[in-house]
Amino acid sequence: MAFIVKDKVFSPKWVKDYSLILIGSFILAVGFVYFITPHKIVPGGVYGIAIVVHYLTEGLFSFWPEGFPIGLFGLILNIPLTIAGIKILGPRFGIKTIIGFVLTSVFIDGITYLRPVGDAALVNDVLLSSVFGGVLIGFGLGLIFKSRATSGGSDIIAMIIAKYTNLQLGKLMIYVDSVIVLLALFAFHDWQIPLYSWIVIYISGRAIDLTLEGADYNKALLIISKKHIDIRNKLLTDLERGGTYLRGEGMFTGEEKQIIYTVVSRREVAILEEYISKIDPDAFITVMDAKEILGEGFQSLNAKVSD
Repeated sequence: MAFIVKDKVFSPKWVKDYSLILIGSFILAVGFVYFITPHKIVPGGVYGIAIVVHYLTEGLFSFWPEGFPIGLFGLILNIPLTIAGIKILGPRFGIKTIIGFVLTSVFIDGITYLRPVGDAALVNDVLLSSVFGGVLIGFGLGLIFKSRATSGGSDIIAMIIAKYTNLQLGKLMIYVDSVIVLLALFAFHDWQIPLYSWIVIYISGRAIDLTLEGADYNKALLIISKKHIDIRNKLLTDLERGGTYLRGEGMFTGEEKQIIYTVVSRREVAILEEYISKIDPDAFITVMDAKEILGEGFQSLNAKVSD
């Protein structure tokens, strides 16, 4: 990834990408200000560290009586981390990433100062705040990721460690965020905080996946049956679905088998199962969740890449 993205300014793609960053950063900030920060929840990342610092510095500065501003501290951490990332990992952090964390910091502090009571919780139920805060943070990050930007922050720390170790990046990101969560435990001496924080991390991760991949209710099926021709005709004629034949061999008998691979809706799964149960009760069917399906009859691969 080049450091300066060469999208044509004000082109449809440029407008779309930066609109996603703007909207995503705002939603991310709303999640923190209204649901996460008031309950001292620390969901990893630089803003998790900023929340800890915010409450530990309460009353320390006369010009910041409520504590060091979360957005400002997050920005202060992100700038050197990004510079370090560029020097150690190369120019893979684009201008979109920088704009993303700058906007997020501005929105967090801006919304906080515009509220009558900046640190007041929207709802007093911590679990409810964890759920909705996680959804908003995940949705906001998902929109930012859709623009081909990254969240920066603790992700960069994980990437740097991965460069000099044999550890997997995904695991390192979990480790880094977990260390930040445990930092909150030592800072606030409250076991509930890390527990709620891990709930937020999990929910936000699921929300990111849902935002990037979309909500798909289709199922992928592997069907092994001696009546495969009848099942094929049912798929092609009645359900108007396609499929693929895979050649297999029985492990015990050595008998050659025709395996049908197909993708259908949840409603069509029930129809197909009922039909197969009547013509071949001994059929073997595997039903799998299909998070994202690209290709003919579903979402266009070219449309997905150009989004």
